[in-house]
Order: sequence, then structure tokens, then C-alpha cells
Amino acid sequence: MDSETFGFRTGGEDTVLDITSTCAEFAAGRGDGLLHVFVPHATAGIAIIETGAGSDDDLLAALADLLPADDRWRHRHGTPGHGRSHVMPALVPPYATLPVLGGRLALGTWQSVCLVDLNVDNHEREVRLSFLTG
Repeated sequence: MDSETFGFRTGGEDTVLDITSTCAEFAAGRGDGLLHVFVPHATAGIAIIETGAGSDDDLLAALADLLPADDRWRHRHGTPGHGRSHVMPALVPPYATLPVLGGRLALGTWQSVCLVDLNVDNHEREVRLSFLTG
């Protein structure tokens, strides 16, 4: 298995960051197999979602409804509502596994691989890409 870590900057607000191009470049030329995408952080997740047509904003709005940034959370260090970031990976898991065929991601027409981050206290994220040859 070949594995590499990539760094991303998510900024100081709730973010859905499209990382499809990084995933596609990592898988390019590798033949058939599986690409595993993993974010080793307790407050981030990986989503397969359409971007650019409003779905990424809809996801953030849904997460804000489900996980408000207020003082209800028992996990209380950091900015107000930081505890919601620790609950989010139960809804948006920290991993996804994608089929790769002929060195190309086998995503649907409108699917993108996205890093989802609600933690405004940590702007630097790592994503580990691992390729398992088929």
C-alpha cells in the first residue's frame, strides 16, 4: 500500500474544501484499486458531495442546524460551540474509500471529495491518501 499525507488550510470559518484534484493526482497512473481518504483529526470529516451548485453550502447549513455553535456542548475548550466540531465526525466520517479504475477515480459526474471542517480554531489540516492496488 502506498500512502502519503497532504496539508490543507481551511481558514477561520466552517468549510467544505474540494480536494478531488489532489485525490485524482495521487491515483493517476496507478491502475485499478482503492483510494482511501482519511483525515486524522477529531474535528474534521470527508464527504462525497456535489460542489459549486449550492450543495456544499447546504451541507454547512444542515450541520449548523444539527450542531449549533453555542454553549450547549460539554466539550468546552476553544471558541464557543467548539464541542460541536468533536461531534461532527459521527455525522460526516473522517474517511472515504473510492474505487479507482485505470488510474482514475470512479466518481459520479457531479461527485467531489471534500474535507469538511467546522473547527475554526485549527486552520491547518492533514489528509492521508492511501492506495491499495486491486
